[in-house]
Amino acid sequence: MAVLKKQLGLADVFSVAAGAMISSGLFILPALAYSKSGPAVILSYLIASLIILPSVLSKAELTTAMPRAGGTYFFVERSFGSLFGLFTGFAGWFSLALKSAFAIVGMAVIIETVLQIAFQTQLHDSHLKMISIVCCLFFAFLNIISVKHTSKLQILLVTVLMLILSVFVFSGTSSLKAGRYAAFMDKGWLAVLSTAGLVFVSYGGLTKVASIGEEVKDPGRNLPLGMILAWFVVTLFYIAVVVITVGVLDKQELVTIIDGTEHVKTNLPISDAARKFMGLPGFVLLSIAAIAAFVTTANGGILAASRCPMAMSRDALLPVSLSRISHKFKTPHLSIILTVGFMIAALILLDIESLVKTASTLMIILFILDNASVIIMRESRIQSYRPRFKSPLYPYIHIFAILTYGFLIIDMGKIPLLITGIFIVLSIAWYFLYATKRVSRASAAMHIVERVTSKDLKTVTLENELRDILLERDEIIEDRFDKLIKECEILDIKGRKTAEQVFRQISSILEKRLGINEYVLFEKFLKREEEGGTVVQPGFAIPHIVIEGQKKFDILLVRARDGIEFSNTPDPVCIMFVLAGTKDERNYHLRALMAIAQIAQEKQFEHRWLTARDTETIRNIILLSKRTRDIK
Repeated sequence: MAVLKKQLGLADVFSVAAGAMISSGLFILPALAYSKSGPAVILSYLIASLIILPSVLSKAELTTAMPRAGGTYFFVERSFGSLFGLFTGFAGWFSLALKSAFAIVGMAVIIETVLQIAFQTQLHDSHLKMISIVCCLFFAFLNIISVKHTSKLQILLVTVLMLILSVFVFSGTSSLKAGRYAAFMDKGWLAVLSTAGLVFVSYGGLTKVASIGEEVKDPGRNLPLGMILAWFVVTLFYIAVVVITVGVLDKQELVTIIDGTEHVKTNLPISDAARKFMGLPGFVLLSIAAIAAFVTTANGGILAASRCPMAMSRDALLPVSLSRISHKFKTPHLSIILTVGFMIAALILLDIESLVKTASTLMIILFILDNASVIIMRESRIQSYRPRFKSPLYPYIHIFAILTYGFLIIDMGKIPLLITGIFIVLSIAWYFLYATKRVSRASAAMHIVERVTSKDLKTVTLENELRDILLERDEIIEDRFDKLIKECEILDIKGRKTAEQVFRQISSILEKRLGINEYVLFEKFLKREEEGGTVVQPGFAIPHIVIEGQKKFDILLVRARDGIEFSNTPDPVCIMFVLAGTKDERNYHLRALMAIAQIAQEKQFEHRWLTARDTETIRNIILLSKRTRDIK
């Protein structure tokens, strides 16, 4: 499998996450939100920020355990299986690409508005579409030639954007009028909560960054820290900017009343507010900020969306060509071209505004699946599911989020739900027509079924895949001990046994591996026990013998939940590391003992060993240990 280059740091993660959030939700939506809840729109933005938090925490946990391209698609596919994964991949790609196209349209409209007000220049619809298409092609070029160049642009734009917003907030405080907040809760809590649902999708872009987790350096630290910092900082900016806008503009400047109903009067409320206390230069400056915001949203959206087809192709759910990575640029060029091609087609042929609500509905469904995936992965008790960051208050905030998002979906209306239903039907059709014969991976949900029904799964591909992801995430370099563990025999003994019985089994296995008579080996094990017990601590033994020959060394692992009886100790032994080596391997013998000592000291080692579901899980416990590797 082609691997994406790790070249993104904390600043990149923060900028992609923050830039994906700050766009229409801040520069256009406040006027519409104000028409529904009045000055209490400030509370609506705060509540929406708190509602998104469980998904931020869930994504942070999942992406530190599985930093792979595709984000939500990868998490859901591994949690629920290929059918759910297929729907998630299509839905995620569609919603991200469509919202990126909408951001480009928004950018073109703002350019038109600025030209009209500042220079009295009028643009036609064809001009706007041409600007949008050129922008798409530019972003495609940037994404193809380098992820690092894309992220550098993102960092620059987000920095400029936040500086301009800071100037707006600090300059606007002196122009606030308390009277504009007077009728704060006149429309009631129901309006506030309903408006929170409306602006909730403004925060949705935050979790896009999980799609590029595979390209992040030190993902266990940088991904959760960058996402949570972006959530906190952008929430402060959202609330501060809305507070200034509501306190600077009169109600009549934000909404107009037609037939007793309030309607939006301005499409650029933040820019209009800036013009009140900074003049025309303020209007232009905040409009430039709005353009920068839409650029960051579109750029980050293409970056994230293009990883969905690539990840699905890797898993044989889409044609393999989409997973190809450019040898020169190390980017998924075909997946980027497909994504941008869809965006251009949408810009030319579709009514994007009417489809954005469907994209928002799909996004909320993906949030539900993110939170459910955390529950599934934890309850599966897969030993190699080891996130560096764990979302707190499990499972309460995840269940709360699932229920809350369910209510938000109902409020989206019939047409988005109908289109979502079509998505589900198409995903099922594609799965049975194309994917079902190509995929044989067991999901985490199947591990739960196995645990409940006491039936063994025939495959351990998921557990081993997660193990390999963790080895890459933690930059663990395989040493000789790891190689021995990968190839060693593991005995999982049922029922109570004596040490002699177990040594006979061990000797029989090692005879085939070492080429030494099993009776000779058996006698050596017995003699070693007579010379001095090999039980190093209660429940833990390391039987080790010296054998004839040269350059021979082997390890055998034993688990005995019911215990092994040793004559020289009262406590039954449940864990055994058996070592056998020639005299010329004495030095390595000592190194192996040091490695085992480090493993045995790890937190919860004994619990993991005894609760491991099978021998492959036991093997993975050793391979994923945090011991110091001997790579000299």
